Amino acid sequence: MERISISQRMTVFALAAALVMLPVAALAQQTQVVAPKNKYKVQDDVRLGNQAAAEVEKQFPIIYDQEADAYLRRVGERLVRSIPRRFNQPAFNYQFKWVNASDLNAFALPGGPMYVNRGMLQAAKNEGELAGVMAHEISHVALRHATAQATKQSSAKNTLGTIGLILGGAILGGNTGAQLGAAAAMAWQTKYSREYETQSDTLGAQIMADAGYDPHDLANVFQTIAGEGSRGAPEWLSSHPDPGNRYQKINREAQYLRISPNPIKFTRDFERVQSKFRSMPPARTMAQIQKQGGGATENPTAGGRYSRNVPYPSSQPKEYSGSSFVRVWIPDNWREFGGQNGAQFAPEGAYGDQGITHGMMIGIFPGSNGSLRTDTENYVNETLQGNSYLRQQTRLTSRSLAGRQGMTIQLAGQSPVTGSTEVVNIYTTRMRDGSLFYAVTVVPANEANAYARTFNNVLGSIELN
Repeated sequence: MERISISQRMTVFALAAALVMLPVAALAQQTQVVAPKNKYKVQDDVRLGNQAAAEVEKQFPIIYDQEADAYLRRVGERLVRSIPRRFNQPAFNYQFKWVNASDLNAFALPGGPMYVNRGMLQAAKNEGELAGVMAHEISHVALRHATAQATKQSSAKNTLGTIGLILGGAILGGNTGAQLGAAAAMAWQTKYSREYETQSDTLGAQIMADAGYDPHDLANVFQTIAGEGSRGAPEWLSSHPDPGNRYQKINREAQYLRISPNPIKFTRDFERVQSKFRSMPPARTMAQIQKQGGGATENPTAGGRYSRNVPYPSSQPKEYSGSSFVRVWIPDNWREFGGQNGAQFAPEGAYGDQGITHGMMIGIFPGSNGSLRTDTENYVNETLQGNSYLRQQTRLTSRSLAGRQGMTIQLAGQSPVTGSTEVVNIYTTRMRDGSLFYAVTVVPANEANAYARTFNNVLGSIELN
């Protein structure tokens, strides 16, 4: 064996040490993001986001497609897991939904709700570009830019009571944010500052790298946008940092990040859902939705015909497991109308443009980080607001549901469809993520006894995931 001199050993040791230290030195140069000053509580972000989400989903066409929803949720949850610990707020409830709009855009609300336009996926070159847009939006939420922006405002009118929502945090921002705010009937809105946009680009790149994506794809989004702009897309970027500068800054940040040698680019899910969206009828722009109205999600029961001769529930059950959060057995002569956050079940003749007259509804309602009673009261109040003919008949009382502590209350009123008194019973319990699970039974008062056993059987069969 050849002997190695002391000087040679020292040289080898120095080289080895340098190789070990290189990544550390490089990582030390990555931009340190500091959350801006914020005088509001985390719960304020959650409350604002929940209120805004309810308005958004009344105004804009949400896509309900189980495969597409599950895919978006997987990408979103992967990114959320990579939020740096110092910015991770346990009270935030990140949720992800598609909007049936052609614009290349996405926006996130305080506390976690995020909406991605169908046009963004259709134009994305790969999953990394989609993830880049989402990582940017998640960064706005994690850094609490909405309430931080409110903190910076000197005007007395910009309190939480009137701020409503800051939607300019979409990666494209500009006019779309303003249009969306107006369409959602918000009292006031503004755009995020250039400083906040840069922060979200930087943190978004860091989140992407940690989640297994290539931050360069976030930079490439701006080239995709520029390409669409040359074909006449709305010029949202005019009031935001130049896309070329953002492109360069993100790529520079990427030099100091540990990027997987095989980052996530093309996946079967990406290609399948993108193909599905491209095969759908053309989507309207946000501006068209605002101008034409009728943008709210179509009731899945729309198109049905009401009848006075509604068949009684079958004694033969069938399993419904179309939602990721629940499994339940319903009569096999009831139709299923699924959605992203719930489902409706009704027999023929009991559903139409104004909802159901006989049957059940199940779903998820955003939690407020309060008690089960508080969240249930919030859901009941929203139900009463959306169904002005109903009135509270009983007090809120305790009742188990799906083996968990729950609550129940009864409402009633003259149905605008049947003209007779309708009885509505609401049952709730809490999910592990803090959201509220609800089950609602609906039936004319003169048929309540005939449906009682069926309702009890369905309620007893509910299994929550």
